[in-house]
Amino acid sequence: MPRTAFASTYAPRRCGIATFTHDLATAVGDREIVALHPHDEAGTYPPEVRHRVRRDVLADYRIAAEKLNAGSVSVVSIQHEYGIWGGRDGEYVLDFVRALQIPAVTTLHTILRHPTPHQRYVLTRLICRSEASVVMSRSAADLLARIYGVDPGRVDIIPHGVPDLPLVHPDSVKPQLGIQGGPVILSFGLLGPGKGLESVIAAMPAVLAAVPSARYVIVGATHPDLVCREGEAYRRGLQTRAAALGVAERVQFVDRFVGKAELGAWLMAADIFVTPYPNLEQVVSGTLAYAMSAGRAVVSTPYTYATELLGNGRGRLVEPGSPVALARAFIELLNDDEQRLALGQRAYKYTRSMVWPQVGAQYRRLFERVATRAVAAVDDASAVGALLV
Repeated sequence: MPRTAFASTYAPRRCGIATFTHDLATAVGDREIVALHPHDEAGTYPPEVRHRVRRDVLADYRIAAEKLNAGSVSVVSIQHEYGIWGGRDGEYVLDFVRALQIPAVTTLHTILRHPTPHQRYVLTRLICRSEASVVMSRSAADLLARIYGVDPGRVDIIPHGVPDLPLVHPDSVKPQLGIQGGPVILSFGLLGPGKGLESVIAAMPAVLAAVPSARYVIVGATHPDLVCREGEAYRRGLQTRAAALGVAERVQFVDRFVGKAELGAWLMAADIFVTPYPNLEQVVSGTLAYAMSAGRAVVSTPYTYATELLGNGRGRLVEPGSPVALARAFIELLNDDEQRLALGQRAYKYTRSMVWPQVGAQYRRLFERVATRAVAAVDDASAVGALLV
């Protein structure tokens, strides 16, 4: 197994890609980390973080690449999302990969259907510079081929990893979270505009009229970048909206970044999980994958990733931005135990191939393939050089 370096944001930084990278690197095994962070937020990292890159300091990228070139790493796994890399549209990732003498494999977390010319340039150049690229769904691979002209043969589809949670009845978990009965509708993740949570809050008056014991729980801290810009104004706005609608007592905020054990408990305690995202271009959602892995019934807007994963009766899709459609789906599922549990069971079965040990094994095979190909290329070049001497 080749030693792998992962270049990404990294735990304990509070962002979805940092969590993903930590879980992936742990599942893969022999690894070291190149941690990206804002200039003023270095943080305290675990020992596997061997290199630090200040996101907006271009020189740091070349220094990190040179250290990797001189070390024992055989493959570099790059996690790509425009916002975590420095420069315009994260273009410093290109400087990093150009400086590498080690093959790179890039996992694509964001693929825009309507990119700007420069966003398209950054993504296509990164793919060209990488020995292989990974997406997490068939729809994402199709999008790369149709919109960006990427050769499908250069793209591997490996699903988003999920924890291996037991399939349990929600009521068996609620007491440990202080919930005394009543169904739970759940969202989790870093808070910020664009998640569509306002629509769920707006749906709650109708839900409570039909199911008075229901509650909507929002688990997660506000995104740290948003906190830096405007503090907790967004969360306060959600709370104000709930109060104005008279549902504040049935909308619960768990205002912190929860650990894996507590997150698993909240997922298992939920009767319905909801991703009401208005951005229908979203090609991956770790929160959706996690909820399915807990065997929860999912209600979602039909963004790209949800449409693929929730097909064939694995969830319920509703029109975006419609509190009426959300309320209708919630009420129907909360009043039909058999249908709700069946949705969750189908989701649970679908995600058994997505648990982290299996996803880690798929990445290991990919890294081995890329590293072997790189060694063979060096051997071929050496053989040709010897003939020319």
